[in-house]
Amino acid sequence: MLPALPSPGSWQPRRVLRQLVVLALLLLLPLGLAGCGPGGTPPQATVQSALALQIELTQGAIATALELPPTGTPRVRHVRIEQRRGMRIGAGQGLRLSGHFDWQLADDPVKVDSPFEIYLQRGERGQSWRLARPSGGDAEGLAQQWLVDPLPIRS
Repeated sequence: MLPALPSPGSWQPRRVLRQLVVLALLLLLPLGLAGCGPGGTPPQATVQSALALQIELTQGAIATALELPPTGTPRVRHVRIEQRRGMRIGAGQGLRLSGHFDWQLADDPVKVDSPFEIYLQRGERGQSWRLARPSGGDAEGLAQQWLVDPLPIRS
């Protein structure tokens, strides 16, 4: 069920933006990630970086549509991977991860626990990962197309 819209006198853009991001994550998932750990699974920091990038991309699209200023980089913590599966993404190797994670928008005290499904494409030399997002298929609906974004370098 969708949250009730605020009354005109109690408009809180940050709260509405947070609710829209949560809704978009639940409806528009899948997501994607970067770095390589044991067994071909990316390290926790890579998964956190990919989830943060996915939230930023979703948040930016919503903020632009609502003509709101962007709110900064979200904080992602406590990633719990529950399923992993190798797969082809475009011409390269990829990985589908799903589970739950905790996150919050910058300068927002509310922490959110959300499910995720994210796709990562392995780098050409197998040393890195990129966030991959499905973007539709070909004219016959047979081949999945992907948007692939490099993960930002975070300090």
